[in-house]
Formats: sequence, structure tokens, C-alpha cells
Amino acid sequence: MTDHTIQDITVPSGQDEAPALDEQVKNSDKEKDKAEKQKEETKVVPFFKLFSFADKWDYILMIVGTIGAVGNGVSMPLMTLIFGDLVNAFGQNQSDLSELVRAVSEVAVKFVYIGIGAAVASYLEITCWMITGERQAARIRSLYLKSILRQDIAFFDQETSTGEVISRMSGDTILIQNAIGEKVGTFIQLLFMFLAGFAVAFVQGWKLTLVMVATIPLLALSGGLMAMMVSKMSGAGQEAYAEAGTTVEQVVSSVRTVLSYTGEIKSVIEYDHAIAKAAKLGINSALASGFGIGFALFVMFASYALAMWYGSILVANHELSGGNVLSVIFAVLTGGGSLGQASPCVQAFASGKAAAYKMFEVIKRKPVIDAYDLSGETLKALKGDIELRNVYFTYPSRPDVPIFKNFNLSVAAGTTVALVGESGSGKSTVVSLVERFYDPNQGQVLVDGVDIKTLQLRWLRRQVGLVSQEPVLFGTSIKENIAYAKDDATDEEVQAAASLANAATFINKMPKGYETKVGERGIQLSGGQKQRIAIARAILKDPKILLLDEATSALDAESECVVQEALEKVMADRTTIVVAHRLTTIRNANLIAVIQRGVVVETGSHDELLSRPDGAYTQLIRLQQVNKQQDADMYNDLDLDVDTAAIGRSLSKGSHGSRRRSLQRKSPHASRRVHDQLGKSGRSEGTDVESGDKENQKRADTSIFRLAKYMALLVHGYQRMQQL
Repeated sequence: MTDHTIQDITVPSGQDEAPALDEQVKNSDKEKDKAEKQKEETKVVPFFKLFSFADKWDYILMIVGTIGAVGNGVSMPLMTLIFGDLVNAFGQNQSDLSELVRAVSEVAVKFVYIGIGAAVASYLEITCWMITGERQAARIRSLYLKSILRQDIAFFDQETSTGEVISRMSGDTILIQNAIGEKVGTFIQLLFMFLAGFAVAFVQGWKLTLVMVATIPLLALSGGLMAMMVSKMSGAGQEAYAEAGTTVEQVVSSVRTVLSYTGEIKSVIEYDHAIAKAAKLGINSALASGFGIGFALFVMFASYALAMWYGSILVANHELSGGNVLSVIFAVLTGGGSLGQASPCVQAFASGKAAAYKMFEVIKRKPVIDAYDLSGETLKALKGDIELRNVYFTYPSRPDVPIFKNFNLSVAAGTTVALVGESGSGKSTVVSLVERFYDPNQGQVLVDGVDIKTLQLRWLRRQVGLVSQEPVLFGTSIKENIAYAKDDATDEEVQAAASLANAATFINKMPKGYETKVGERGIQLSGGQKQRIAIARAILKDPKILLLDEATSALDAESECVVQEALEKVMADRTTIVVAHRLTTIRNANLIAVIQRGVVVETGSHDELLSRPDGAYTQLIRLQQVNKQQDADMYNDLDLDVDTAAIGRSLSKGSHGSRRRSLQRKSPHASRRVHDQLGKSGRSEGTDVESGDKENQKRADTSIFRLAKYMALLVHGYQRMQQL
């Protein structure tokens, strides 16, 4: 399977990369296999615990379904008893045809009665067990999702992934449904078919039945071994499929990154190895099931051969009639055959118990930070004072890497505090602690002087609005994304929030307006548009505390200007914590805190911090200025050897002069750049521009300047290509 999939992908260069990568993945899989072997065996839940989430109506359905299964199971052994009477009727009334017809007619009526009873019993069995299975499985899915959403962020960091959750919601619940639904009714039917069959057989001829019963231990042994093996491999197979599902989820959700880095082959190889592992376990499970069923059938047919030989001896000794012998054989055949037919049910029970273990563990797991706990305190009037006092913190997934050591920060109500510092210094961690995504290892996070651990979590998060660097949008309409912040939001409220977020203009230009679908994770919108919708959502929530985690760092200059304007509207009269890399966006903050290695090293306003020449904030400012100067020098040092004729050919005669003058009026730098390339006419016009208003020069349109430079670069490149 793996080789076939890889052959469909051609690699133009670096043909040895795929085998090398394949070998790396194989080595990785071997290491994982060794680690898994060291783990304890797959855990399962007790069978009757699968019905933990049944309600009153489910119990009624299961009782009625069980009665139907019992009736359906008994019908076949009764048929063998009547079949023996039929054989005796034919054998004992061959000389009297009228008596033969009468006896056979009585037997035929009994068959009709059994058929009616079996039809009703079968209907009750299948209908009731399927309905209760669907009901309980739906309840388990709902409880699992509810419990997943109840967990704290540490649970998602350490114990699960998106692919695993999806796999369990879709695949494992099907296995559980099979184990508590129709398969239970079928197993009960087969169980009573076995019991009734041997009861009929012992009544008709106990000696012959004992001979056939001697083979039952072999049947039980094969079934037990098969169930143990299938249960063990089923749990391991579910883990493998969950791993493969995680790989697919990551690749599909990040398909642009995968394509841009040509990671298709790597992704296919990783998925193929995960699937190959699951397929291997499935094959082993199939081999175990096939061997168990095959061995059981062999034992049964061997016992039938023995029974026919011994039955002939009993008939010869006048101990049994021919009809009784056939009744015993068919009754034992029916009862024994039910054991072989029960094997799929046993396999379904084993798979269901293994699948239920982790799901039930999550359902009953109560997190430390419980969003459903309503016992906490709620403040009547929240001011918005925030304080992190003597905080020590490490992420649960990295307990050996301290983030904060005796961290202290105070934010007064209604003020804006900006957090700056190098990457990994702990700025975003402050946001996570205020949202109570995590609890500090030591110390306190206080809101209005109250430890947030004592506050009701749902109430606290309703008071906090978060706008992150990468806005998260759902694959629904713009209106639904904005209204997500408020359950009963009206159209007018949604539109007002969009207007305050500077989003109404581009939304109204769309064909469907607010009903426009944004695509998965908002892929149909630009970064600035997604960010403004996220801001509109925060505005609609109307929080007392606003957290901006690098809300504009991923935007271009134009989008940043629009989004920053929207943020300033939202920040008014709210306690705001701003995490920013671009220091130009936090000039107007009431307080700027510089964080280094988990400690606040400097605080003050922008002007106060700049007054300290050797301060950390001043150094950050200088560093950013150096980076900007390097970017500017990179363009200014470009050697663009382009003559006037080349530029003239790139522009039409009718628009050449007007475009050139437009560029020169927009920027003095553009004027100097263009007049160097255009000759004397450019120089004269550049002189006129340099004598213009300096204020207008400061407002130069940098986008037009970039266009001129890029145009010159293209012409220069074209000329070089012609020379080559």
C-alpha cells in the first residue's frame, strides 16, 4: 500500500530524499513501538458499564428487546423438535395415507404458529435494541463533547489532540453503539438458542446428546482465546487510527504550508505508516477471528459425524426412533452453531469495551479549572483592576521550563498597559493567566482584589474579551461569527459592532453582506478583514477587560492602521492589556511594562522609558530602528542601471509624464529615484518637487514609491535577461 501511494507522486529532483525520509519515519515508528510495548496492556471497561448512560426508556426498550430475543432464540430449537415429529409421521404412517396427511397437517400448523411467534419476537428484538443503541450512543457523543469543552487548556496540551477527538467522536462511538445495540439482542438470541437447543436434545435423547456435548470445551476454548486476542488488538488499532486521523487533520488544516514547503511526500509517508500499523493490527485481528470461527466450525461438524454414527447404533438397539435421532442432531447443531454465530458479537463487545475506556475516562474527568462549576463568587460591579502578585508559573507540558519567577504586575481599572519584550519572555502568558486558561503554581491573579480562583469561571470569562494575533473564525457567515459573542444578539447590534470595528464597509461590499460565508477558519477573508470581524465580536461582548495579544503584528501597514483605529475605539473606558512586538502601536499606553525572562524589568510611560538611555525599552526601540534602517538601506543600495529609453518603453507615451509627475509629487525619495533614471526632464521636475511643501512630502504615499521601485526592478531584470 505504501509503495503504491508513493509511486503516484513524482519528484523532479532529489530522488534520494524520499527513501531517506521513509527510513527516518520507519525508525521513528520503531521507537514508538518500543515505547508502546512498555506501556501496560489496553484497558477496557466492564461490559455492563457500557450501559451507564441509559435512562428509564432505554431500560424499558432493553427489557422488551430481551424478551423478543429470548423468543426468537427459542424458536429454532422448537422447530427441530417439531421436525422430529414430522420425520416420525412420515415413517410411522406410510401404510395409512389419511393418517399420514392428518399427522403432517398437525405438524404444519405448529410450524405456522412458530413462524408467527418468531416474526413478532424478531421485530421486538431488533427494533428495541437498535433504538436504545442509537439513543445511548447519541447521549455518549453529547456527553463526550460537553466534557471535552469542560476541560482546561492543560488537557489539550498534554492528553489529546484534535484528530483524536474527531476519531473518538466518529469511530469509537460507532464501536460502542454496536456493543450496546443490536449485537446485544443478537447475542441473547444466540445464547437462548444454545440453551434451548441442548434442552431439547437432552429431552429427546440424553445419551446421544452427552456424546455431542463432549466437544463443547473445545468450542469454548476457541471462542475465549479469540475474544482475548481481538480485545487486545482492537484497542491498539483504535490508537493507531487516532494517530492517523491526527496526521490527516494537521495536513488538511495546514494544506497551504504543506504545499509551499513541498511536504506532500512526507505527509503521505507519515499517513501511510500510521495506516499500515493500523492495517497490520486489523489483519492480526482478522486472522484471530477467522481461526477461532474456523476451528469452532470444524469441531461442530466433527461432532455431527460422531453423532450420526452413534445415533445409528441407538436406533439399531431400539433406544431411539429415527425422528428422535434427527431432532437431537439438529437441536445440538442449532445450539452449537449459535456459538459460532456469536463470535462477531463477542468481537463487537470487546471492541466496544476498549473504545469506551478513554471516552468514559474523559466524560468522568473533572478538571481543576472547571468551566461548568457555578459555585464561585460573582462581583456585583466589576471595576477592572488586575494584579499578578508573586506569580510563579510553568506550563504543564513543560514543567522544567519556568516562565515566571516572582512575577508582579498591576493594571489600574480603565487604563491601558502594554507588555513588550523579546519572544518567549512571558507576555502572552499574562493573557492566559488573566483568562484563567492556566493557574499559577504559586502566587495570585487578582481582579478587583479578589483571587480569580474564587470567582465563577463562566462569569469571569464573560467579563474578558480576547483578540489574538491569529483571529479564529468559524466556517459560517460573518453575522454568525460576530454574534457568537452574544446568544441573543440582534441584527442591529451585530451591524453596530461591525461599524465600530471598521468592518461594515467591506462587509456591505460583499454580494451577500453579513450572510457571506467566511470559509474554514476564515480562509475567504484577508488578515485585516478577519481581525476586524474578531474585534467586532469582542465589541459585541462588551467586556470590562480587554486582552489584545499581538492583534496587529501579522498585518501589513495599511491593514494595521485600520485595525489599530478600531482597537482604539474598543479600548476606550476599558481595562486593556496589550501584548505587542511593534512598539509604535503602544505609544499611547498609560503604562508600558518591559518583560525579560519572566520578570518585569521596567515600567513607565513611553516618554518616561525613553528618558532612560540605557533602559531595556530604549534598547528595544533602537533595535527596531536599526532593523527598519537596514530594510531601507537594502532598497537604497540597489544598483538599478536602467536608462531613460527603457523606462519610456515600459510606460505609454500618453501616461508617461503624468505618472512620473504623480510619483514625484507623492515622495521626495521617489522623485530622486525616478529622476536618476529618467534623465534631464526627470531632473528638472525633481527640482520643482524638492522646492515644494515639506509637510506634503512627509505625507508621501509609500505604496506608490514601492510601485516605482518594483517597476524599475522589473525593467532592469528584463534588460539583463535580454543581455544574457
